[in-house]
Amino acid sequence: MRYLPVRLLPVLVVAGLSACASTGAPPQPEMPKPVLEDARYAAVTDEPFNVPAVNLRQFDPEFRRQIVDDPTGEQPGTLVVDPENRFLYLVMDDGKAMRYGVGVGRAGMEWSGTANVAYKREWPTWTPTQDMIRRDPDTYQKWAGGMDGGPTNPLGARALYLFEDGKDTLYRIHGTNEPWSIGQSMSSGCIRMMNQDVMDLYRRVPDGAKVVVLPAGRQAPGPVTSENS
Repeated sequence: MRYLPVRLLPVLVVAGLSACASTGAPPQPEMPKPVLEDARYAAVTDEPFNVPAVNLRQFDPEFRRQIVDDPTGEQPGTLVVDPENRFLYLVMDDGKAMRYGVGVGRAGMEWSGTANVAYKREWPTWTPTQDMIRRDPDTYQKWAGGMDGGPTNPLGARALYLFEDGKDTLYRIHGTNEPWSIGQSMSSGCIRMMNQDVMDLYRRVPDGAKVVVLPAGRQAPGPVTSENS
């Protein structure tokens, strides 16, 4: 598998000039530190809430958004979730797919099948389940009526709600304020994406889009080559 090249750009540290002379030894300048930069994961400041830049050192480059050869065989416009390998594919034309890295919560491993995106929400409200409230009322009871969208909301900047035959699967594809969880198996949640990625997906996917969630343990087959998206 080929990964996107990573460019290391030096940070130039500029020392300010003192207004007064010093009789001591001059301070030693800080050594330049390599910084990983990727415009896809820069800070977003034109939303109701600011989305901080992603620290790309926190996960493998393969989990960054990229165009790959489609390994799913599904029709263009279909979303395919591969919880085993922590990828989500949006099938495109010409045998390509947009691949996103995801983190998978326990609920994301428990359900599989074919559904549709019933609706989408920007900065969605999050409501804990009754089971969560019963298990830990001190933590969750105060949010029984729902937590408003915002930077600390577990659903992040966007959410896609999946229904099967008109019924809510309780399966969500959503953002996260914990980007270091991408590529990991988590204790809660469904399919979490970096906020920058779920915002990109939100723009590309209409209501009603088909979603295929593979069973845990099964992966999308096929060769993969990547390029910038």
